This record gives sequence, structure tokens and C-alpha cells, in this order.
Amino acid sequence: MISRIKGFFGGVFSVFKKRRSIKLGIYGHPNAGKSTIANRISKDWLGEEFTKSSAVPHETREVIVKEKVTIKSKGKELTFNLVDTPGIATKIDYEDFLKFKINPKEAKERAKEATKGVIEAIKWLDDMDCVLVVIDSTQNPYSQVNITIIGNLAARDIPVLIVANKIDLRKSDVKRVESAFPQYPTVAVSAIKGDNMESFYEHLFKLVK
Repeated sequence: MISRIKGFFGGVFSVFKKRRSIKLGIYGHPNAGKSTIANRISKDWLGEEFTKSSAVPHETREVIVKEKVTIKSKGKELTFNLVDTPGIATKIDYEDFLKFKINPKEAKERAKEATKGVIEAIKWLDDMDCVLVVIDSTQNPYSQVNITIIGNLAARDIPVLIVANKIDLRKSDVKRVESAFPQYPTVAVSAIKGDNMESFYEHLFKLVK
């Protein structure tokens, strides 16, 4: 009887030990500030940058994972794998890169890589435990890209936190972002300046339960 009990609890503990790490994905339109958010989290808690951010669209063209990121808030601790994904776009044209003085050959290669990156990002949704949807609060949130991302997340029943980024800019309109997707909580931040990040981390704890 005792051996059976030990066997039962041993199996239970084994399940907990094998539990995979929580994957927190960052999704959004190109240049919404996904990589800036990832860098802010990484610098705040690991003291190092996560990835390269740039004004050039589709700077992140493949999924990048930072494992075992631990954050703390109000005496609580949370550890997860942070997943930065390529910007989601419905159309990627190599000519968009030419505006940034990138030569045609490299521009075409970037466009090809960016297209593959979008496909990879969508595939990764099936492996996400929760997702940050980063929205540029100076832009119209009712874009086809944002609606597509939210629709995919809703279909998979994945917990979502809307991050209204760039509140340091004059055209920022957080209320417009909140009203666009009222079914999900929204937190307003300036990832580049670190504004309101304490509130962001509090929301993150509520998201990752």
C-alpha cells in the first residue's frame, strides 16, 4: 500500500518537474515596438539587451527566444521564456526597404526573410501560453493586421494583454486602443523611455497565472 502511495505521488511530482516553461509571446505590427518591449524587459531584469531594434521595418525576421526571464512585483516572482516574433504584415514589398537606402538585392532578400518570419510567427501561436499584443498608440488600432492577430489569439483561447506603446508621443491615444479591443486588458507604456513599466509588470503577473 505504501509503495503504491509513493508511486502515485512520485508520478505527480514527475509531472510537475516535466512541466514546460511558460512561453510569453510578443506580437504586433512592424515598428509597433515589440523588440523595444523585449529589450526593456531584458534590460530591467537581466541587465542586457534582448535583440536589435530599428526604425527599418521587419528588423526582426525570425523568432527569437530568451529563456528563464524572472521578474518581480510586490513580493511575487515570475519566470518565463520571452519570445519576440517578426512583425506581422499582410503584405511585404521589397520596395519598402529601399526607402531606408538599402540596395535592391538586400531589400529583396529582407522581404523574402520577412515573409518567412510572418509564417513562422503565426505557427508559434500554437505553442504560446500567453501573448502581449503591442500596438502603436499613435496609429489607428483597427488595422487589418491587429484584427488578424487578435482573431487568431481568440480562436486559440490564449490569454492576451494589449500593450499601448509610445505614450511619450504627442499623437498617442490610449483610449482609442482600449475601445478597439475591450475584451482584453490594456496597459499604456513608453517602452523606449521606460514609462509606466511598473504597471506593465503588474498586468503581466495577472496575465501569466
